[in-house]
Amino acid sequence: MSAGQYTPGPDRRPEGDTGTAPSDAARPASDRATYGNAPSYSTGEPGTPAAGTTPAPRAGAPERKVTRTGVIWAAVVAALVLLILLIIFILQNQELVLVKFLGFEGSVPLGMALFIAAVTGAVLVAVAGGARILQLRRNAHRSRVQQRR
Repeated sequence: MSAGQYTPGPDRRPEGDTGTAPSDAARPASDRATYGNAPSYSTGEPGTPAAGTTPAPRAGAPERKVTRTGVIWAAVVAALVLLILLIIFILQNQELVLVKFLGFEGSVPLGMALFIAAVTGAVLVAVAGGARILQLRRNAHRSRVQQRR
């Protein structure tokens, strides 16, 4: 069994590896990290935290808390960097190219033509993904309604 995987044995206890330290179940309950009522099983290596736990903060180091505002701020910064790179790409590819589509034709800067193609592809993927999400939600709703009956 590899580290981080849990496979219960026939008696509903984790199967032990021959080459690892004694299992987490052999330690006192006060030493084991738990999530709810379920114990977490460590890899058995000394100094490594149990799976699903976070290591204790270092002494003197302030505890960092992830907030929605922080995540949104990071996403906005990443989006701005990508937008700046996209603007640079479009400005560097200003050569006019002839584009033909369904009988229509016209001259468009190369950077804009590639950008329009990428956005069109993204919209098609989003529509397909949205349709699949709606299908899964509808199936889940039907199964919930059938379970209530």
